[in-house]
Amino acid sequence: MYLEFCQNDLLDKTQRSEVMACARVPLDEQQVTVPGPLGRERSLPALHPERKEERCFVPYKPPPEDGSPAVVEEFLEYARFIIEDLEWLLALPHDKFWCQVVFDESLQSCLDSYLHHAPRSLDLAALPSSPAVAEMQRSVHKVVFLTFLRMATHKESKESFLTPSVFGEIIYENFLFDIPKILDLCVLFGKGNSQLLHKMIDNIFTQQPSYYSDLDETVPTVLQVFDSVLEKCGLHCEGATAMEPMKLNAHKQPTAMTMSPQDLVDILLYLCDSTTTIHAFLDIFPAACAIFYSNGFLSRLTSFYETVVPDLENAVKKRNFDDKGLQDDLWKRLSHSCRKMVEMAHLLLHHTCLQPILEGRENMQTFAEDLLQHFTSFLPEKRFLSDYDEQFPISDDISLLHQAVPVIDETRTSYLLQGVESAWESVGRRKPPSQIQPKANQGAAAASSAGFNPQNQVREPGEGSARGAEAMLDAPRKENGVVCPLSEGELESLLSCISDLLPDLGEGFLLACLEAYDYNSELVINNILEDRLTPGLDKLDRALSRPVKEEIPNVLSDRSNVFDDDEFDVFRRDQVDMSRIWKGRRKGEDPREMLNDKRHIEEQRARYQTYETVVDEVVIEPGQTAADYGLDDYDDEYDDTYDMNQIGANDLDRDSVLNRRPFTIPQILRRANKPEEEEEGEDEEEGEPLQNNVNRDQFVQDPALLRERAEARRAAMHQRRGFRPERTSNVVGQPKGQGQSTDTFLDRRKKEANKTRVGNHNRRSMADRKRNKGMIPS
Repeated sequence: MYLEFCQNDLLDKTQRSEVMACARVPLDEQQVTVPGPLGRERSLPALHPERKEERCFVPYKPPPEDGSPAVVEEFLEYARFIIEDLEWLLALPHDKFWCQVVFDESLQSCLDSYLHHAPRSLDLAALPSSPAVAEMQRSVHKVVFLTFLRMATHKESKESFLTPSVFGEIIYENFLFDIPKILDLCVLFGKGNSQLLHKMIDNIFTQQPSYYSDLDETVPTVLQVFDSVLEKCGLHCEGATAMEPMKLNAHKQPTAMTMSPQDLVDILLYLCDSTTTIHAFLDIFPAACAIFYSNGFLSRLTSFYETVVPDLENAVKKRNFDDKGLQDDLWKRLSHSCRKMVEMAHLLLHHTCLQPILEGRENMQTFAEDLLQHFTSFLPEKRFLSDYDEQFPISDDISLLHQAVPVIDETRTSYLLQGVESAWESVGRRKPPSQIQPKANQGAAAASSAGFNPQNQVREPGEGSARGAEAMLDAPRKENGVVCPLSEGELESLLSCISDLLPDLGEGFLLACLEAYDYNSELVINNILEDRLTPGLDKLDRALSRPVKEEIPNVLSDRSNVFDDDEFDVFRRDQVDMSRIWKGRRKGEDPREMLNDKRHIEEQRARYQTYETVVDEVVIEPGQTAADYGLDDYDDEYDDTYDMNQIGANDLDRDSVLNRRPFTIPQILRRANKPEEEEEGEDEEEGEPLQNNVNRDQFVQDPALLRERAEARRAAMHQRRGFRPERTSNVVGQPKGQGQSTDTFLDRRKKEANKTRVGNHNRRSMADRKRNKGMIPS
């Protein structure tokens, strides 16, 4: 064992030294020295199967749908294994990582199982909302993405890198990446990681151009998805692969209305997954749009949409499902598929036709013609055209073409816009008011040849229509009495943009032009410079100023309420006492706090202190006032009506009628205000003979003094009667073995005779006692 340890340690040191010696050398050209048989060293390439670590990567299992504890525990266990293994893989050095990736088949099986079974964005909502399952799924999702990201990177640092050509050969020959894997990577990790995925896929296609040919061969397979859906629904569209004629005795192919509910569910799930995956790939890797475009994918897509979407919508809406939630889920997936197909068509047109025009490449006229040709090919597909125009208005692309390529045939574009309007009417739908674009004057010759007067489509200031009325109902703001679909900031921005180019025009005139042309600033500027305004606008004063907005009267100034100017009137007060405002039922006062509140005592103390000293007469010396003696001045007229009844009141006869008793402060107030020394003095005075307090008003006597007096009276009475206090009973006695006293025996006998027994023992004796006294008749 020790020899094996030394060999392993020597191997690690040798590998480190060899790697340091091979610095700045690509990994595919590096050589490492390893111990061979009989202790001899031998040289191996850095990428060799013998350098792979023996580790088994478990396959991925999707989150459980039923949420049973056993299945959840199994999922969590498998997920933990995958996270630990992939984190170990990511922590390996560059050479060890690539040895494990290239030569470990269990690793590729684990990664492929995640790409096949991982839930997509629409499937996550149907999974049980368990926090542990969701957190574990996010962790697995993260480490799998980091693993693929490192596998798509051929240069990690200046020392750790692969030769680009060798890197492309490794990933291609070992099937580390292929077109289906790349499609799954886009749909799984595209949300939130689009930039990283774009760099990753771009590096794969750049280092190995063979993937472009594989993608070109994959597009027909993708088109077979549409053919299989059409075949399942019993439909056929132009451009589809040739189908054998159906025999007369063959069974009729079921349609979307007649097939089983499970088949309909499978078709919709298959269609939703396919369209979402293809759209994610085209959105993240725009270079693939040219390959799809060259294989006629756009024309097949539009015809498939026009054929299958109305049929599937009719089946989902009219068929009866046992589960209403299933029907809602199918409708949501079908709508999602329709939106993704329309966005795929827009991506193909944008990256193959519009983008070259915006970049100003050569042959712009050719790209513009191709775009118009595709729009023209959309005209028979009424349903697809209306849905496409709803998401991506064709009028905007036409306006862009007129600005970029002025030589575009206006007659052709007018015909195309009329076809779009006809498509909306043919499917029984109305175009949203926000997408209704005014048609500018396209020239007299073009108008006469096409039989189309664009001036009739321009709304004069103040005019309206049925669609304009609908817009007025939805618009949140008005400008000069007319509905304005823009916010105030956007309107000011448009005015500022036009005023910078045409400063001599008034804001009122510009507002009228914007209103007539549905706030299209480019169209307004173009028509003003070319002097092609409508007659109504041409008659307006071009220096017309902006009308003053009518100020809305303040409702608060005219209101009348019983609560005006109160302490809670927030419309007239800036500050409100929030301590007096509470939410819900007000908490009642604590009785203990209310009893402990002695503020009323402090309020009454000053009042009683003014009456503490009572005198019959105060003689005021000459030159002094009542305030000098602490008395209040008496300014009112004196009423002497009953003064005659007080004759002789101050004589020395001390008549009880006229004798005033002295005023006494309540004890609770006097005790709280006097110092402790005065209290002790009062206690001493209470011990004096009672005749000294004859004239005091003792309305409350001291309870302790009363108890002392009662005890003294009771002791005197017992002494007179010769009462002897009863001896204390002692039934416990001395410890066992020491004998008991006579008192103890007597006390125990008394207790035994007088105690209450349970049962009838004591009742008989008491009954006999009552009978002897004559209380119970015999």
